[in-house]
Amino acid sequence: MKCPNCSSKDIGKIGSHQFYCWGCFIELNVNGEKMSVYQVEEDGTLSSLDDLFFGEELPQDFPHLHASS
Repeated sequence: MKCPNCSSKDIGKIGSHQFYCWGCFIELNVNGEKMSVYQVEEDGTLSSLDDLFFGEELPQDFPHLHASS
């Protein structure tokens, strides 16, 4: 799996649907076909970066998101 922001493969799983990119320090939340991207602030809070990805198709590196049910 590659980060949709920086294309790094250094992705860690931090929860059942949560991932962290060690390349650009963002958090990814995947729920079904929806993916949300967050910047982790200095105080530990999350700021949504979804507006930067709005309108883009899901990355090809998340094939399980494209699978039909």
